[in-house]
Amino acid sequence: MTVIMVLITFAIFAVLDYVLSRGKVPRVAVEASTTPGTQPAVVDGFVVSDKVRYHPGHAWCLHERKHVERVGVDEFAACVAGPVDKIELPRPGQWIRQGQKAWAFSRNGEKVEMVSPVEGEVLEVNAEVAKDPSVLRKDPYGRGWLMVVHVPDEESTGRNLLPATLVPNWLRTAAEALYARQPQFAGATAADGGLPVEDLTTVLPNVEWRKLASEFFLTC
Repeated sequence: MTVIMVLITFAIFAVLDYVLSRGKVPRVAVEASTTPGTQPAVVDGFVVSDKVRYHPGHAWCLHERKHVERVGVDEFAACVAGPVDKIELPRPGQWIRQGQKAWAFSRNGEKVEMVSPVEGEVLEVNAEVAKDPSVLRKDPYGRGWLMVVHVPDEESTGRNLLPATLVPNWLRTAAEALYARQPQFAGATAADGGLPVEDLTTVLPNVEWRKLASEFFLTC
């Protein structure tokens, strides 16, 4: 079921990308790319990196060298996950599949899983983030990376990732869906730049964390 959801989501974005490229849909008024020495782009309070490619389940991958990708989660996912107690990562040597569950976050006795943006063999996992899960929330695009994966079929993997031109629209849609859960949620940002607070779910007392996260991570 999860795989079907991922494929449907990607198909929708692929169609939108085609239409957008023909100039029939106005682009979101957000600078989605950054250049060296500039501040990272922000879409509705969430940082976007132009160095990585995104999967609809809010994981990213960074091309390091031929057939090798570094994998992590975007800031949106890190915010939804919040202060997790434990991060369960696959073992080196384990084969993970694109669009299928690959790692999990545990919090207050509950667990939520996320799907992998790539398919291949795990070469290395981040011992630092496994030991101190707070690193994920503090630096999701840097020290909070999760694993390094050998990806034999890079072309096939790339076809199932979001087109760069659609990332701002995709993230804006996710943010709006999150904020719609409770009106004051949109105001739950830090005072120093408008980025989300440490634990966004604190302003959603009537929403189950596991259910909320699973919906956005495409694992429900």
